[in-house]
Amino acid sequence: MKASATQAIHVGLNAHLLLLSGGYRSAGITWYIYNLIRHLPEADPGIAYTVFTAERGCTFEQTTVRWSRWPTWHPPVRILWEQVVQPRAVRRAGVDLLHAPAFVGPLLGSCPTVVTVHDLSFVLYPQNFRAGNRLYLRTMTRLSVRRARRLIAVSESTKQDLVHYYHLPPERIDVVPNGVDDRFRPWPEAQVAAFRAARGLPERFLLFVGTLEPRKNVAGLIRAYARLPQPRPPLMLVGGKGWLYDEIFALVESLGLGGKVHFVGYVPAEDLPGWYNAAHLFVYPSLYEGFGLPPLEAMACGTPVISSTTSSLPEVVGRAGLLVDPGDIEALAEAMDRLLNDEDLHAALRTAGPERAAAFSWRETARRTALVYRRALSE
Repeated sequence: MKASATQAIHVGLNAHLLLLSGGYRSAGITWYIYNLIRHLPEADPGIAYTVFTAERGCTFEQTTVRWSRWPTWHPPVRILWEQVVQPRAVRRAGVDLLHAPAFVGPLLGSCPTVVTVHDLSFVLYPQNFRAGNRLYLRTMTRLSVRRARRLIAVSESTKQDLVHYYHLPPERIDVVPNGVDDRFRPWPEAQVAAFRAARGLPERFLLFVGTLEPRKNVAGLIRAYARLPQPRPPLMLVGGKGWLYDEIFALVESLGLGGKVHFVGYVPAEDLPGWYNAAHLFVYPSLYEGFGLPPLEAMACGTPVISSTTSSLPEVVGRAGLLVDPGDIEALAEAMDRLLNDEDLHAALRTAGPERAAAFSWRETARRTALVYRRALSE
């Protein structure tokens, strides 16, 4: 079918990766799906939405939710639902277009699809994935993106990866950046002080937020931190255990940093603004990111950011933070030392961060995504 700019259409969204009950796996893609569904009805009132999910009790305004009894929080069950049950569920719901918001769409069925690709880390860094997970993502993503009517890449970097590794025509890929939630904003000093006091945090500390896995380069961060002159503020590592994280714990012990590097573990999403506000600076030397939401959230809170020159991170940080080669331990240590001691630079980045973050909103993400839906149905 062809859809005009005002024609009512029906879009289905696969939200079986939506997990609002907590745990580190509820981060990232869950919040992409959640914020997209929240803002899509306002972005284009001419589109009707049906959400398919197993997250019981999950409701959204102006959106039909169809709950599945399948326990799709188990990956094998979810894969079976997506490939076998989903095509029939979409057909019964009368959906014109299906959005697969995380790499993989159904390979069978007549409904056209839009697929969002967040990154190609499983292609570029296969050693960081378990064999089964790597095989699934590499095979199913390749098949899904070739079948999709249009693709959404969350950054220009991810779009270029899709063109390069999957040989896709660039005109079939729309870049739609992620947004940052309104709750990420600078807090009054009294509120920050109360947050620190409630959690026993010092006035100055360095912060990292992310899953403990090799791609995040936490080991490189710890090595750079060890080079900082004494006395150095503590380093707080916020995030759940991903995979291949034993090296990180062993490195802290071998460098004698047990009293200075603190593994905070998973932090609920509602507490993250407080952590960002309480930190003196935020360090995110990731080797590769499809978008890089934590630096954006930190900037929105007015916390000076140090991040990487690689992949999408320069697109997110721009000139509102310091960017270093994540493989250059000395440069990373120098950037941290500079921000810890240069009060003028620290103050300038505190101002620049929120201004930069204001360019990224979930409302704009939803508006541009709705345009992709209409574009897909007009082709």
